[in-house]
Amino acid sequence: MSFQAPLRDMRFVLHELFDVSAHCELLGNGLDRQLIDGVLDEAARYTAQVVAPLNRNSDEQGAILTNGEVSTPDGFPQAYRQYVDNGWASMTGPSEYGGQGFPQMVAASFHEMLMAASLSFRVYSGLTEGAVLALYKHGDQALKNLYLEKMVSGTWTGTMCLTEPQAGTDLSLLRTRAVPQADGSYAVSGSKIFISGGEQDLSENIVHLVLARLPDAPAGVKGISLLLVPKFIAGADGGLGRRNNLSCGAIEHKMGIKGTSTCVMNFDGASGWIIGAANQGLACMFTMMNDARFQVGLQGLGIAERAFQGSLSYARERLQSRALEGSAAPDKAADPIIVHPDVRRMLLTQKTLLEGCRMVAAYTAQQLDLEHAHPDAQARKQASQRAALLIPIVKAFFTDMGQEVASLGVQIYGGHGFIREWGMEQLMRDSRITQIYEGTNGIQALDFIRRKLLADGGQQLTALQDELDQWCARHALSSELSTLVLALETRVLEWRTLTTHVIAISAVNVQEIGACSVDFLQYSAYVLLAGFWLQAAACAEAAMAAGTEEVEFYRAKLNSARFYSDRILPRASAHREAVLAGAESLMAMPETSFAF
Repeated sequence: MSFQAPLRDMRFVLHELFDVSAHCELLGNGLDRQLIDGVLDEAARYTAQVVAPLNRNSDEQGAILTNGEVSTPDGFPQAYRQYVDNGWASMTGPSEYGGQGFPQMVAASFHEMLMAASLSFRVYSGLTEGAVLALYKHGDQALKNLYLEKMVSGTWTGTMCLTEPQAGTDLSLLRTRAVPQADGSYAVSGSKIFISGGEQDLSENIVHLVLARLPDAPAGVKGISLLLVPKFIAGADGGLGRRNNLSCGAIEHKMGIKGTSTCVMNFDGASGWIIGAANQGLACMFTMMNDARFQVGLQGLGIAERAFQGSLSYARERLQSRALEGSAAPDKAADPIIVHPDVRRMLLTQKTLLEGCRMVAAYTAQQLDLEHAHPDAQARKQASQRAALLIPIVKAFFTDMGQEVASLGVQIYGGHGFIREWGMEQLMRDSRITQIYEGTNGIQALDFIRRKLLADGGQQLTALQDELDQWCARHALSSELSTLVLALETRVLEWRTLTTHVIAISAVNVQEIGACSVDFLQYSAYVLLAGFWLQAAACAEAAMAAGTEEVEFYRAKLNSARFYSDRILPRASAHREAVLAGAESLMAMPETSFAF
């Protein structure tokens, strides 16, 4: 199954919907449209010609562990070398350590391409960027001087080492220990599981960021510290020093992303250095986690784009039966299945969900950029709050969407979708992990309610709802958009009422938080996408009125917006009903009654 980056839609989102050039001017990074488009062109070439052809074999071959050393699938080391040599690894890194300082709004498009081309390949580099961010924000200068430049360039990679057999979501159960040494380092001992890229043959060094407890640490999550524990300790000159006391004990045999080495890592008194303050490791790690959760959302988006491309190609070529209105291709033995209403329903569902999520991704990336680089402190704070609100939606909804779109792809292919050689079932298997790692989607929903909605009494969510109302008011006089405006206005009003309800019931019964969280997040996401589809339709209407030569492209945007409003947005009603149903029926049945 081939892949070509959806450049036209990406440019529509970046330039027409968000004016990324003006965004870059505000941030003062010197990027203009010509340079951005040139980067996207080269990114499309690299992902289509170098990375995407590796995807099928990576699933068949997998990562292989031999005597503690991991071999990645054929072609991965060469592709990674190009990734580093061509500067892709340093794209978002801080400039003082050799990074290019690209904004997330631009980088996210490239990262989506990578996810679509080969999720297994992208996982290795994705975690490094998060590790760079955590070390850059919280590490002391000595550690930064020794490790950051090599990590930013991609010469050295990074990992996150959180999970232990008894401590997954509940990090308060961590047992890994870090004992202070006379030289200021710590001896780290313990085992971590599910460590993506914990061992591999792509980079000359791997820098692990490890959560552990100091001997005098308080119990629970308040007693967790973050330590930098490299495979090879950096020498005084920044080169490779001695091998550290850590090893890969096993790699997992997984359902998907088989080209990524998912490792059991054993630390046997390994030398480590603390990042940030003692017992403040969780706060430091969350710097990395927020970036990782945004990136996992992009994984869902990339999988969805690859699945849609395969589905559309197959639907245009596969001949089965005749159209209900009569023969659409009388010169052929049967009509292509794209003429059938149910196939069109599936294709349009794929298209409108993934393109809607692409718009939300760009908006979230914009907030992440503003959080770090807006010249005004108050604007940075507001962007930080908005990004924090959106991250659980991006992670949870995008990955649920990716799994749905991949599943629809299997359905469109019919029996062939169930067969390995066509590639669609791999996408469905690869996407499944995205709903689990970096915090399950249920945990994202709890975060959305507890840390975002309840923490500020709904102020930030209300501000977002106000923004959607402003979009409606802006386009209220357009006859072309009137049905979209009315549908969104109705839903935003309903969303406000539902928000008030959720805050109220959560104050009365804590079980209601967990009972309503997933449905409230899903409801919020569907309405948010409707807002961006209204914006996209308005851009399309303006382009049509201006006499664009790309009539077909913009008409497709208008049709897609209408389909989303008519056929996808109504899903929100089911989630609303579930929220209003409350926790009683969910929690009433005794555990013993689940099975007899």
